[in-house]
Amino acid sequence: MPVVAMAAVIAAVSAALTAAPGPVVGTPTAVVHPAPPARKAIVPAEPPAAIPATPAAEPPPPPRTTPKPKPPPPAPPREQAPGTVRLAQGGTATLVRADVVDGVLPVPEGVREATWWGAALDGSSGATVLAGHVNWKGATGPFAELWESRVGDVVTVVDPAGAAHRYRVSRLVTVHKDQLPARARELFGQDGPHRLVLVTCGGRWVGGSDGYEENRVVIAQPL
Repeated sequence: MPVVAMAAVIAAVSAALTAAPGPVVGTPTAVVHPAPPARKAIVPAEPPAAIPATPAAEPPPPPRTTPKPKPPPPAPPREQAPGTVRLAQGGTATLVRADVVDGVLPVPEGVREATWWGAALDGSSGATVLAGHVNWKGATGPFAELWESRVGDVVTVVDPAGAAHRYRVSRLVTVHKDQLPARARELFGQDGPHRLVLVTCGGRWVGGSDGYEENRVVIAQPL
């Protein structure tokens, strides 16, 4: 095709593509190309929310324990009658004032009695001596408790006027009756600080005038 003719065709086609839509008289209808499909904007998806960590399992609550009930308060001590001695475990004897005759410490007539010889209970020196039977005519006396006494035990003596005197055991002595006279001053002497001396018999039974073979002597200091 001549160059002039090709230029005219290109110009006509170019004019048709730029002209307003609609048929143009005397010219061929231009083919309208469909608009390219609209591009969809690709929006990136939001990152998934952070998955919360599974909480650690809580330890089970400690088992409930029922608190132990408080022990009841100790019962108040029983009232002690005037003119009596009460040992640490509760053995009680009635005091009978007596004197030493011919160097012999008197013994009580009954198992529930204790002869009292020596210093006064409110004295500042000397031994207050209380002697009682370990048993008598088949009955066990309160002074049998002396064989179970321990250092630190508390002994209470209430004098005939009703005044209480408390002592703490400081010494335990077991002596053969043959040796008792030689130790009488040491154990029962009226010199030195005031003290309470409790005496009974025990050990092996030998009969006769001795009865038991030994004496138990418990010495206590005033509180």
